[in-house]
Amino acid sequence: MYRAFFAAALAAIALLGSFSPSMAAEPVTRYRTVTVGDIKVFYREAGDPKKPALLLLHGFPTSSHMFRNLIPLLADRYHVIAPDYPGFGFSDAPDRTQFRYTFEHLTEVMDGFTQAVGLKRYAMYIFDYGAPVGLRLALAHPARVTAIISQNGNAYEEGLSAGFAGRLKASREPTEQARAAWRAALTPEAGQRRYLTGVSEAHRVLVAPEAFALDSALLSRPGNDEIQLDLLMDYGSNVALYPEVQEYLRRTHPPVLLVWGKNDQTFVPAGAEAFKRDVPGAEVHLYDTGHFALETHLHEIAGTIRDFLRRKLDRLPATIGGIPRPAGTQSSARSRAHSVPAMGARSP
Repeated sequence: MYRAFFAAALAAIALLGSFSPSMAAEPVTRYRTVTVGDIKVFYREAGDPKKPALLLLHGFPTSSHMFRNLIPLLADRYHVIAPDYPGFGFSDAPDRTQFRYTFEHLTEVMDGFTQAVGLKRYAMYIFDYGAPVGLRLALAHPARVTAIISQNGNAYEEGLSAGFAGRLKASREPTEQARAAWRAALTPEAGQRRYLTGVSEAHRVLVAPEAFALDSALLSRPGNDEIQLDLLMDYGSNVALYPEVQEYLRRTHPPVLLVWGKNDQTFVPAGAEAFKRDVPGAEVHLYDTGHFALETHLHEIAGTIRDFLRRKLDRLPATIGGIPRPAGTQSSARSRAHSVPAMGARSP
């Protein structure tokens, strides 16, 4: 009996000795702000800055909060950065009379953001609004983009659902009637539908209610509805840019991964398949879920991304080479188990 107990104790000690603190430690997400022009941009950051960089670009009407669970699954291997656009999340939301809320202008701020935080080269994860922002960055600086991961981030007309294409057509003229027609997309009920439509009953229990509750709370800030309507009315500018984006893809052939919720009611799977027309080596993975695929298929998508980046990115040199953190950057560090800052709060 004692001999068996002693053998078990030795085995336990050996196991504990082989379990290093680095294996036990979960990557820590830091919550920072950096000033770009006169805009404070909030962002989440995790991982070693000397490792290859991955820029996560969120969609409508959410923020970097949508990546809260993905970041720790990638940050052991990559330097992961997820900003909030002006008017979204915890970044500044200047009055629309002082700031043009167009996709071109959001891209200009994000371009300044990447430079402010020292990103020289980066892979990008583009979702929803992140596609027109990220692909504009790629058009402006093709040499900076090491890979593209598109999760329901569209760049082809066949990727637009009939309903969404119809609303865009009705918005070609900037009339008050066209603007008012988009307002229904800003209600709490519409926000919840965006998360749950296309999600099976079995998977709905995985959708965190605080995700759409936070979106709704941020949308309810005074004046934010008009900011969002400006961008919805400008969405047609993205479709007009599709031919230029497609030419960029044909010319440069970046590594492309498509991880797509196939039941999305806005950006349909044909948009994912269309990438292969211009980048024949593009890899397409469809998941049985809706628009916010990370809510229900987090680990499957994270595993696919890790495998893709390991094959396509890991041999590239570090993307910022130990550049010191720029002046004007503020930060706070917390485990991802903690809540996000209170609305409007800035990192100390």
